[in-house]
Amino acid sequence: MKKLWGALHAEVTRRSFLRLSAATAAVVTAGGFGCGNDGEGAVEGPPLVVDPNQPWWLQNNFAPVFDERDAYDLPVRGALPPELNGTYIRNGSNPQKADSPHWFFGDGMLHGVRIENGRAVWYRNRWVRTPLFEKGISFGDPSVPPIGPNNQSNVSCVYHAGKLLTSGEVGYPFLIDPNDLSTLGSYNFGGRLPTSFTAHPKIDPATGWMHFFGYWFLPPYLTYLVADENGQVVHSREIPVRRTTMIHSFAITERDVVFWELPVVFSLEAALAGAKNPFSWDPSYGARIGIMPLGGEPSELRWVEIEPCYVFHEVNAYRDGDDVVVDLCRHDRMFDGGDIDDTKLDIRRWRINTAGPQLSFREEIIVDREFELPSHDRRFTGRPHRYGWFVYTREHPHTVDLAGIGMIDYRTGRVRVWDPGRTRHAGEAFFVPGGAGEGEGWLLSFVHDHWKEETVLAVFDAQRVDAGPIAEIVMPRRVPYGFHGVWIPRPA
Repeated sequence: MKKLWGALHAEVTRRSFLRLSAATAAVVTAGGFGCGNDGEGAVEGPPLVVDPNQPWWLQNNFAPVFDERDAYDLPVRGALPPELNGTYIRNGSNPQKADSPHWFFGDGMLHGVRIENGRAVWYRNRWVRTPLFEKGISFGDPSVPPIGPNNQSNVSCVYHAGKLLTSGEVGYPFLIDPNDLSTLGSYNFGGRLPTSFTAHPKIDPATGWMHFFGYWFLPPYLTYLVADENGQVVHSREIPVRRTTMIHSFAITERDVVFWELPVVFSLEAALAGAKNPFSWDPSYGARIGIMPLGGEPSELRWVEIEPCYVFHEVNAYRDGDDVVVDLCRHDRMFDGGDIDDTKLDIRRWRINTAGPQLSFREEIIVDREFELPSHDRRFTGRPHRYGWFVYTREHPHTVDLAGIGMIDYRTGRVRVWDPGRTRHAGEAFFVPGGAGEGEGWLLSFVHDHWKEETVLAVFDAQRVDAGPIAEIVMPRRVPYGFHGVWIPRPA
């Protein structure tokens, strides 16, 4: 097992994330705070400078920070909505030392901002204090297999049943105090978590139950679990699959669980032989979508074969009569050993018809633009949705050049895009409700300016993202680029 994990710190190329959020279409800029290059009097500023002889994930705003800070009464440009009351917390990779083998393998670090009554009350950042962090051991150290709490918990956050959890790609989540971001310890649901906790659990807005899964390198390869509204695991079933594949996310409707098993496969033999990346593209394995009842049994799971592709993230899924509809970001392949720039990414809609003895499948391209890291109004998880929000990047020869935020109106097909200008770089845009209707609310995104060396937490009207931020909270320090966040509303 030690040799197995030693192979898992594969050198993922810079392009493997670049294609997660690249966009090729022209963009629209309007308003905002010093953003955009099409506005009246806008200033482009200098281009991003990257040393090609040094790891890109240790330069510019990918570079880690090495201290933990607290700051209060943060400056605000513009006006924060008075209804926006709660805490935004975002996870990301931040190694203790500037020697990480890749951006994906740093220690988890949380950055949090508390907003109350039009004020930015505090900012603080804290490492997720995993056993690896406490021992100063790299995630890629071959002596430390990713069993249980031996992971860096650096991908995402989820708030469920009054508990804030961080998670990574594999391993246990960690319990966090949302008031000061301190780590309370690893969390395995009272011993009910057999292997791993996904970075992308789904909370059913009707029941409050959390549906999640974990994939693993040895049997059981895939396990589906459900925790009730109190956080107690009430359902746990092994899903029969032939071997380990990289399943980063899944989806639910109000009636269904939707898995996709796609041909990025794990090779134990390659891992034991010391392969740099034991995950590889193997279209001969096949690709398929599985649907089973929500909280159901594996015997009820039905599969339909599809053309090989890869999906990191879905926008959302829902029922439309006999059809299960999944909107997602589709890559035509991944980890195929070639230049990742040669792959194709677009926004698609899958339709899986469940009538009759056999599932049938069809798909369509919704938007032929390379958007990734999607967000949606989570009050509509598993239900028909109208809006999705995304991140895109600019092309750069030596790094991942994060850019602005895109929005798709699935009803009209209209696409809106906020271009922040050449010196500013947005992260994931997290939706926070601000009204009863879908999409009525705000987007929160950390935005960094490499020219001013300034990071802000930008607040957008979610339905007018192209108008730019309505407010910006100026951070007391640089906030490195990260992955996924969560909003914890202040109790009424």
